[in-house]
Amino acid sequence: MGLPTKPFYSIFSLFLIIFTIFKLLPLAKSAPDYTKLVYKGCAKQDLSDPTGVYSQALSSLFGTLVAQSSKSKFYKTSTGNGQSTISGLFQCRGDLSNVDCYKCVSGLPILIDKLCGSKPVAARIQLFGCYMLYEVAGFPQISGMEMLYKTCSGKNSPGSGFEERRDTAFSTLENDMASSNGFYTTSYQSVYVLGQCEGDVGSADCADCVKIAVQKAQVECGSSVSGQIFLHKCFISYNNYQNGVPKTSSSSSDWSPSSSSDRVTWSVSSEDSYSRP
Repeated sequence: MGLPTKPFYSIFSLFLIIFTIFKLLPLAKSAPDYTKLVYKGCAKQDLSDPTGVYSQALSSLFGTLVAQSSKSKFYKTSTGNGQSTISGLFQCRGDLSNVDCYKCVSGLPILIDKLCGSKPVAARIQLFGCYMLYEVAGFPQISGMEMLYKTCSGKNSPGSGFEERRDTAFSTLENDMASSNGFYTTSYQSVYVLGQCEGDVGSADCADCVKIAVQKAQVECGSSVSGQIFLHKCFISYNNYQNGVPKTSSSSSDWSPSSSSDRVTWSVSSEDSYSRP
């Protein structure tokens, strides 16, 4: 008398079906980490604050900025009086929800203290999804078009037509940025691009800033298949998708800071500090 086989084959068949289903299911894509550090800038000069007036003003400024981040993606204000005035702002990426914006911004004051150590006269921290900056009255100003930071990664294969596709996407970005309310995304075939200007920049100046950022991307990143260019008043990012730009998610959230980066005037890597003339 032979051994029973139906239960064995039934279990085996069930296992095979389950295995096949799980094999066919696409892996869930993890949510982008909007709080990932991109760069920091910490002035080398510390606040002279024997009476604590600057510390009080800075604490008040941080509290106001964090509170506003649950309602707005950009806010600029100042606190204190006269020479003790401290100005600051935050901005979130245009495709973040108010909840994600608040989550991103709320950790920046602690991060500034952690990364910059003692209280500098100015600081700027750029995360994946937001940034915050502050400066005391009288701190030297720089051009809104000055490059702060860049990152370029991946090399394109010669003859693939990538640079032509990228430049076509860049051209659309440049042409439409003035009417975009400061945030715009577009794609051309396999290339996705994003541009954003600081919230108080006018439409014409925004378009000019993005054009300069595009030019710098073409020169600084060359044939790199992804890159980000941060100017003082705007930034752009681009990415090449060999299988086509994803249709079900914001492709701008797929880029992350690359190890192939460069230090420039305003800001530097997470290990250093900066100074300006």
